[in-house]
Amino acid sequence: MNIDLNALSAFCLVAEERNFRAAADRLGVTRSAVSQTIRKLEETMGIALVQRTTRSVSLTEAGQQLYADVSPSIANLVQATLTTSSFSGAVRGQLRLAVSSIAERFLSGPLLASFAETYPEVQLDIVVTDEEFDIVAEQYDAGVRLGELIAQDMIAVPVSVEQRQLAVCAPAYRDRHGLPSHPAELIDHRCIGWRARPGVAPYRWEFAEKDREFAVAVEPEFTTNDMQLMIKLACAGAGITFGMEETFRPYIERGQLVSILDGYCPSFAGFYLYYPNRRNLAPKLRAFIDHVRLPRRS
Repeated sequence: MNIDLNALSAFCLVAEERNFRAAADRLGVTRSAVSQTIRKLEETMGIALVQRTTRSVSLTEAGQQLYADVSPSIANLVQATLTTSSFSGAVRGQLRLAVSSIAERFLSGPLLASFAETYPEVQLDIVVTDEEFDIVAEQYDAGVRLGELIAQDMIAVPVSVEQRQLAVCAPAYRDRHGLPSHPAELIDHRCIGWRARPGVAPYRWEFAEKDREFAVAVEPEFTTNDMQLMIKLACAGAGITFGMEETFRPYIERGQLVSILDGYCPSFAGFYLYYPNRRNLAPKLRAFIDHVRLPRRS
């Protein structure tokens, strides 16, 4: 038996008002529309629910039992609808984000802290990961990663300036082993590499020469998925490593690391906040987009 929930809702209003016209006014329809709805409900259920006279409306015994059984559920549905509708304007709720571990500016703290200060009713749930997966299937609201890695069916807005990857080492390593003059010479040096997880080949270091991009498959002495460990090893003189300039910049400025092969390290598009192409964005996501979007240059 297929029961129309709208018909049950109309029945509950008739039961409460004991008047078809009053119920019709609350629904914003005609009296005859309500009468036809109740008649169809009775036909579907095969039993009379309402007794009608020219002067009054009352419930049959079956109608009284149906009202007692369904009215709490109808009230809960109405309240649930109102609660959900309140999200259409309120900036609140949990916002789930999947963020690349190398998105230095985004993860540095101030950007996220200022958003939380501005919108205290939003709870940020941030997973830092370099795994590639479908954020929609995994029920994330949005993600942050390098623009070149984002699927074309996503909307993407910039949250960083252009980026660059650098090869770096400690002055102590430079003094002991010298430096390569070309990226191809890296295979003769001790290297500290990155890979996403065990069983996956280490990341190939990417360079460019005379507008031609190429990659070097270094043979790392150390391989890890932890950038901070890579930096610690490099600062300790264990070898040359490769990563984002933003990540290495504080160590370079303090003299703990030196950049090498700069002429082979071009700039490229930076990090983007990306999210599904949907007509109606949740207010919490719209507010976050506006907050973290990189200001346009004049």
